[in-house]
Amino acid sequence: MSKLITKSFDELNSYLKKKSLQDRFKGYDPFDGLNSPVITKSILGKSRLIRLAWIQFFKRSPINLRKLAFIKHGYNPQALGLFLSSYSLLYKKFKLPEDLETINYLVDKINETKISGYSGACWGYNFSWQARAFYQPLNTPMIVPTAAVFNGLLDANQILASNEVNDLALSTKEFVLNDLNRTYEDKNFAFSYSPLDKTVVYNASLMASKILARIYYINNDNDLLPTIQASVKFCINNQHNNGSWTYGAKSYHQWIDNFHSGYNIECLVDISKYLGSEQYQENIDRGYNYYISTFFDERGRSKYYSNKLYPIDINSPAQLLVVLATLNKNKDLAELVMNWTSTYMQDGNGFFYYRKHQSYKNKISYLRWSQAWMHYGMAKYLFETNK
Repeated sequence: MSKLITKSFDELNSYLKKKSLQDRFKGYDPFDGLNSPVITKSILGKSRLIRLAWIQFFKRSPINLRKLAFIKHGYNPQALGLFLSSYSLLYKKFKLPEDLETINYLVDKINETKISGYSGACWGYNFSWQARAFYQPLNTPMIVPTAAVFNGLLDANQILASNEVNDLALSTKEFVLNDLNRTYEDKNFAFSYSPLDKTVVYNASLMASKILARIYYINNDNDLLPTIQASVKFCINNQHNNGSWTYGAKSYHQWIDNFHSGYNIECLVDISKYLGSEQYQENIDRGYNYYISTFFDERGRSKYYSNKLYPIDINSPAQLLVVLATLNKNKDLAELVMNWTSTYMQDGNGFFYYRKHQSYKNKISYLRWSQAWMHYGMAKYLFETNK
């Protein structure tokens, strides 16, 4: 077990445990600007451009002005799902009662934040979100947080063995099949980000496919196989010859970045495992080779874009650990990247900074984006690989 990553993980875990269980999993988010009543209760909130600019201001500012804008800490379901997966790994390793208490607490919070009115269980973010492609009001279910919660619940249920938890997780199948929109290319298709849009984002669609693949594996549900294969085929058909993917299909989604590329590789590896098939191995190999040769330099820095180093975003090293754990390979790269990351992006108090720019750092402690992802990435690497 890596002493370097263990030390970094222990410091983050200690930072989290300084807070009560009730406050530990509440926090700020880079995209929570629209939780401010300054904009939601004024005419400014009616404008798409002002909403977009308002979110970007809070996301980009290295000074945390949220208290001045009356933005409060909140429970983000994606963070709850990620922490649920990582604490499940912790409990399986050490069998500590306090980790079991945490698991049960997270399951309860996930139940509380479930969004009703859809075909199956689903979750969204705890804020309204204005992106270039769409506007998602508060309590809009989305596939990315839903996927994190789904996986967290099933990971936890390996410990809890609860029919209620199992049924809650598996009911996300109906949300994916019946509530998400589909964009077709011949017989293949991509799942949408939410029921309110038809945007093609490859990692989001693959997360939906992965949900169905894990349910196929658990229930031996052969009826799901054509849907899984058609949705995965859409995404691998849009993989470039060099192994890369753009973020999405729209003209303004044509960048290639680090952690979204990692999400795609992770999903394909897990889908292959759940299907018991090697049909996507060539796509995985091309994607992985491009990923590690493009996004990580000789110093261990994690490039954001394929053609640009800065900003160095904490989600990138976190997702690298997930990818390497999923593939069970390249310990040297994990050590190199985490040595740089813990040195330059981990605070003396244990938490991780959001981003490092060329001339300054954004040191705001974001619960979902930074702490949840790093906690999960390190836990998965430390406790789910054979090294």
